[in-house]
This record gives sequence, C-alpha cells and structure tokens, in this order.
Amino acid sequence: MGEGRGRLPWGSASKRPYTTALMSRTSAAVALTPGLATGIGSLPYRDAREAAAVSLRCLPQLPAAPQLPERTPVEGMIVQWARALPEVSVASDGSMTVDPSGAAQPFTVAFDPDAHGGLLAFVDLAAKQAEQPERVKLQLTGPLTMGVALQRAGLSADVAFARAAVCTAAWVHELDALIARKLPDTQSVIFVDEPALVLWSDDDAPLEREAAVDLLSGVLTGSPSIMGVHVCGDGDRRLAFEAGAPVVSLEVRSDLADDAATIGRHLEADGWIAWGAVPTDRPIGESPEGLWKDLVKVWCELTRQGCDPIRLRTQAIVTPACGLAGHGPSQAERALRLACELADRVHDQSVAARLTLGA
Repeated sequence: MGEGRGRLPWGSASKRPYTTALMSRTSAAVALTPGLATGIGSLPYRDAREAAAVSLRCLPQLPAAPQLPERTPVEGMIVQWARALPEVSVASDGSMTVDPSGAAQPFTVAFDPDAHGGLLAFVDLAAKQAEQPERVKLQLTGPLTMGVALQRAGLSADVAFARAAVCTAAWVHELDALIARKLPDTQSVIFVDEPALVLWSDDDAPLEREAAVDLLSGVLTGSPSIMGVHVCGDGDRRLAFEAGAPVVSLEVRSDLADDAATIGRHLEADGWIAWGAVPTDRPIGESPEGLWKDLVKVWCELTRQGCDPIRLRTQAIVTPACGLAGHGPSQAERALRLACELADRVHDQSVAARLTLGA
C-alpha cells in the first residue's frame, strides 16, 4: 500500500467480530425469508410522505426508508449523517466543509426533519398502519465512505476514519432506538452504504485493507438489527465479506463468478445476498423476463464454481442495483415492482428446492 495511508489503533477485524457476526447471521436466518424485495437508498420524490407511502406499498414485505436528495440537498448520502460531527458544517446546497480543530470534541446524534425527512416520514407512516411491517430496511453511509469524504475535506486519514467509525456506530444505535420506540414489534435491517469500496478495488484507498476491514466490521457488530453492506458497482466485494456482514448487497453482473469461493463461504455460514437484479443505469422495460435470465445465469455460473444452488435461492433478497433518485417517479416505481416480481420467482424456486430436499 502507498505512503500516508492511515492505520487504526485497534486490532485485527477477523478475530474481533467473528462471534457477533455469526450471531447476526443466525438472526438473519430466522428473521429473513427467501424472496424478499427491498430498495436501495434514494427515491426521486420531493414529498417525504409520498415517498414513504410508495415504499410501504411497493415493498410490502421489506419496505425501505427512502433517502430524498431531491427534496433537499442536506438529505444527501454523506452530509445527512456526517453533519452530526462538530467539525462538519453543511451549507444549504449540501456542500460540506470541515474544521479540523473540532475533531477532538464529543458529539451526540439526533434525527431532524430537514436532513432525515424521508426516514422520519417512513417510520411515522409505518407506525400508523393497521398492521405494522414485520420488517423494515434502513440505510446509512458506511464508515469507509464517510472517512474518505472527511479526509478529502481536510482531516488526516487517521482522524477521518476514526471519527467516521464513531459517527456511523452512533447513528446505528440511534436507528435501533428509533425503531424500538416507534415500531417495537418490527425487525430492522440496516445496510451501510459503501460506494467508496471502489477505491479498494483500484488499490487507491487512503486506508490499509486490514484496517478497512476492521473499521467496517466494528460498525456491523453489537446491534439488534440485521446488518448489511451495500457494495456499489466495481466496489471491493471481498472486503465486505471479510468484514463479516450478515447480508451483502451486490449488483448482478457476470464477474461475480470471480468471487465464487468467497460467496460460497458466506452462504455456508448462513449469510444472505441482496441481489441488485434491477439495473439502475439503463432502461429496464416492463417485463422481468430478461432480468430473471440474467440472475439465473449468474447463479448457474456460481453453482459451476462450487456454490450451493439451494442456498443461492433460499438466502436471497432482490433489490434494484442502486438508488433511484436519478429516475422519474414512474420509473422508480417500475423498478420496485420488477424487484418484487423477481423476488416472487426467487421465493417459488426456494420453496421448490426445499420440497425437492424433503424439508
């Protein structure tokens, strides 16, 4: 690794989170069911209640709290969460500046209707339903992506990633408390969003790999929620698996076969995959047929590489590949509908697989 890359003061991630990761995976195996569909990150709405209603209607089995950067720039993926740090200032246009002198100060986190309008509207609307959702999915910026943003804004690598880790962990705790207070009978699933993992794929990251695994794994432990990591596009998927994420969210693409051994071990340890089977970077049409063929093709190749074909189907969630803020509302709803149609097929195949095995 290059010069100037940060090192964190704590030890190896592969040892520290192992027991908790297995417990989280066991919780996932109990609380999740094959063929759930959910959303990833953002939706293209300016009205928070409308966005919440769309998610609850279109994703009934695992509705996702929306992020709404079109409603206000301060609901952008990074500033929405980093603003809790006293060294961070966020302008009305969503731009972020950092004063390094504040980086040693303690801080608290609290939701507010400006930066977290989509989340708060979603939880309030879910709580008012005649039957509260069995599960809900939440999402926040991961510590690696926040650390990269803080470093680029002026903090040293060591300070940036340490602050990001503490900040993200504090927000996970606050999300847990929010769901416990407003939806006490609902299981929460929390994804940390890590688009910065592409830097580790390119060997251009400001933090050494072992430290990055440690940082990410620390955020994934200790929560009653089922924790996941969303890996965007070309991001380093293996790093997310090494961190012990009970759920790993991946875009469906042909090069997943390169990581077949890693995916196989994850599934054997009762880990789940959220398959980003609905593309968000190109037109998708009205039919799920082509998307289903693409998903099954990837599964077949993974099976040829040694993955268990039953686990590929019975430990599977379906999602759009990424957030939908760049789409129109009708396009976004179509993407969510297609995810549900694909999830129904996953469910049917998982039932058939279990019947074949006599389970």
